Amino acid sequence: MSHETAEAGPEPESVRKTRWAWVLATWFGAGRMRPGPGTYGSVAAVLLWFGAANWFAVGRVDLAVGTAVAALLATLIGIPAATIVARESGRADPGFVVIDEVVGQWVALIGVKPEWRHAALALLLFRLFDIWKPWPIWELEELPEGTGIMLDDVAAGALALAVGLIAGRWV
Repeated sequence: MSHETAEAGPEPESVRKTRWAWVLATWFGAGRMRPGPGTYGSVAAVLLWFGAANWFAVGRVDLAVGTAVAALLATLIGIPAATIVARESGRADPGFVVIDEVVGQWVALIGVKPEWRHAALALLLFRLFDIWKPWPIWELEELPEGTGIMLDDVAAGALALAVGLIAGRWV
């Protein structure tokens, strides 16, 4: 089930909100954008990665390590944030939670050349696998709460990375 079709509409305003969790889970409001909040989360992740890669002008190995560390830290923070927001909103997998797309997108960018063509390919592949969710990705959604919300996107990002690195030889 895609995050973009799982839960229609914005989050309820009347629920008690743990501010830090909502800010991070919606990736600073990207998850509130319509249509397709997951795509907005992915685009925000690519733009942040691309900007950092070109601003700091690091080598590919350093960029890959930095991207992997950012994805790991965001996963460790994203699991409890997504859990809290899911509980507070009363939805198992709220469509406005997009920190999972951010993490999955960063996973798809690990080792990618910091060029727009390669970033665009990683974006397209990640969105394809995140929406399609081939086996075993869809099974990870069944994990409890924030773990399931996050890890299916990590797996989609890993698949996008593998396909992207192979395809990137010809892009």
